[in-house]
Amino acid sequence: MAQTPRVAIVGLGTMTGAILTGALETGAVTADAVTATTRSAASARQKAQRHGVRVLSSEEDAGANAAAVRGADVVLLGVKPKDLVAAARGIAGDLSPEAVVVSVAAGVRARTLAAVLPEGQPLVRTMPNTPLTVGSGVVGLAPTDTVSEPQRELVESLFSGSGLVVPVTEEQLPAVVAAAGSAPAYVFLLAEAIAAHAVELGLPQEAAEAMAAATVKGAGLMLEAGGQSAEQLRRAVMSPNGTTERAITAFQDGGFEALVARAMDAAAARDVEMGEEFAG
Repeated sequence: MAQTPRVAIVGLGTMTGAILTGALETGAVTADAVTATTRSAASARQKAQRHGVRVLSSEEDAGANAAAVRGADVVLLGVKPKDLVAAARGIAGDLSPEAVVVSVAAGVRARTLAAVLPEGQPLVRTMPNTPLTVGSGVVGLAPTDTVSEPQRELVESLFSGSGLVVPVTEEQLPAVVAAAGSAPAYVFLLAEAIAAHAVELGLPQEAAEAMAAATVKGAGLMLEAGGQSAEQLRRAVMSPNGTTERAITAFQDGGFEALVARAMDAAAARDVEMGEEFAG
């Protein structure tokens, strides 16, 4: 494998663009070693200018995806889950036997992809979340047994520039979906609810939304700093018989933990269902 990996991105969108940005910033890949694809010619021009890489358009060239993956060491599949199998089938004949195919889509199982790829093709499933777009995401990374240790390390290096990479098994990916992939929306919902009720309590809308956003950010930074668990940090805010203790008691009396568990179970179950649907 070349020292500077050659990377193809089939479907350069928001998520794969964030992965690319992080990889370029850390030097895991160089711009001249990247070829990406989009559907529209206008998008290809815009993204080529933004990222400084070669971007081909399937609108202008029906064989853009196949051309992009030829000679690549790593191929990121960034299309929607419903289009993933078709995209994999479309590039199968142009892959190097040593190219690592990396899925960034929820739901589509490794065996479903493997069925349309050449036998033994190295394959990695990942589950990233949207904070990758601000360099603070989480990625669950599940290599199949066709992936060598150097290949796994290469794929991990491409993701580590935009977030925390957590090695998992494919069987654990539904839990990653529940705990990280879908979880930013849980936090946004909480911030939305805090801001909405702060307005009802008398604060201006703009101030309420700014305070909710800054509070979520600050709490996240405190968690990320380490040294104390989430429970320890929560208890540190709770003075006996104070305002926070009263609020937390209201949350818990309302079944907060059970509601979170139910929501996470629903996300994980849907990921499993999607795997069955895409498997046909």
